[in-house]
Amino acid sequence: MKITEITQWLTDKKLKVTPQRVAILEAIICLNNHPTADAIVEYIRDKNPNIAVATVYKVLDVLVENGLIHKVKTEIGLMRYEAASENHHHIYCSDSDRIDDYFDEELNQLLDSYFRNKRIPGFDIENIKLQIIGKYNTNH
Repeated sequence: MKITEITQWLTDKKLKVTPQRVAILEAIICLNNHPTADAIVEYIRDKNPNIAVATVYKVLDVLVENGLIHKVKTEIGLMRYEAASENHHHIYCSDSDRIDDYFDEELNQLLDSYFRNKRIPGFDIENIKLQIIGKYNTNH
């Protein structure tokens, strides 16, 4: 993704375009592996050696609040981040703590239909994200 596209994302959300915001969004997109805040800091330190860890956390919170990125919590309680994209689910490997995106339109339709018909009393569903937990089989 180009810097101009990242800048446009921020502008569309009426957020001030700062070097820190651009660098953090770029890191999340380039890493493309649901990075932790620490991994993001490590990635951007080459170009921004003076960026404070607290700044990264503050920017991450702002980006989440404005829907530009999403938090992805692992089974071991580690918070990771991903750029907002089309609806998808996650495959979580319990051996390696690896998270992969899982796109399946049929599953999305099934879940939407189920919850539209079932309804949870007193609860308005905003989004449905499924996390599939298991281990990668290297013998396939």
